[in-house]
Amino acid sequence: MTDEQGHAARTVVGVDGSPGARTALAWALTDAARRGAALEVVSSFPVQVYLADPLLLDENQLEAVRADTLERARALVEEVRAEAGQPDVPVQVLAVAGPPAPMLLAASEDAGRLVIGSRGRGAVKSLVLGSVALSCVTHTRTPVVVVHPRPDAPAGDAPPRVVVGLDGSAASSAALERAATEAQQLGAELVAVAAYSAASYWSDAYAVVLPPPEQLAEEVQAAAEQQVAGARLPDGLPVRVESLEGPAGNVLVEAAWDAALLVVGGHGQGAVRGLLMGSVALHCVLSGPCPVMVVPEPHGSGRHASAG
Repeated sequence: MTDEQGHAARTVVGVDGSPGARTALAWALTDAARRGAALEVVSSFPVQVYLADPLLLDENQLEAVRADTLERARALVEEVRAEAGQPDVPVQVLAVAGPPAPMLLAASEDAGRLVIGSRGRGAVKSLVLGSVALSCVTHTRTPVVVVHPRPDAPAGDAPPRVVVGLDGSAASSAALERAATEAQQLGAELVAVAAYSAASYWSDAYAVVLPPPEQLAEEVQAAAEQQVAGARLPDGLPVRVESLEGPAGNVLVEAAWDAALLVVGGHGQGAVRGLLMGSVALHCVLSGPCPVMVVPEPHGSGRHASAG
């Protein structure tokens, strides 16, 4: 099943009984209902083998754990489905044996998106992000939505906004087009944000090659508008382009504080190769004030395909 834009409509969401997973499930149910998508709920349970404990190899014991995990996941789905008021979304619940991140990545390979909570039972506190979420967003080939707890809903009658970060790269172009799709489905305004800063270097010699701040802002604005003009966007979609001064991650997080969704490319001009993910995207996933969608770089686009 695919949507109007050709994206697979099936959504995969990971649950583990944590509050973060519950929040992600509620978001995924509402999102699936809006898009007419089917939902696949995946809960994994560990399988560890110890030479000193052969009982863990007992197939009957493993099946009992699987059945219990499945029962708990189904109960959670029914609870959250009732709370979210989404009784008609087709839902399939799976309990799989193995570590959660690889299981979720495998299940979502041909899905339209993978939805996960910002923290689960295995949270890595030093990173302020669940280890499963971190692993998924750094290795996925499918757009991943990391759902953050949001105690205060945006107030007022203003239309919803979808914010997307631009930097001229192929990854941000893919993010722009996906963000436009999300904005159209939400009936939201699309806000494309390009950040700039006059970097401070140890050597003053760099000052001679940097334009004045006003000129830099104009050039960044013009480049962002050109990137938007060259994108395949839905007709009639309200689009606003902004160039804002500051580190890109901070700028995007601040711009999205009351947004319905923040969309970023998985790679950009600030790629951190050791994490297989752009440093700006990582900052947004860690600190996002709203659900953050990470769109992986298009296949064959090249990691350094960005415009200057």
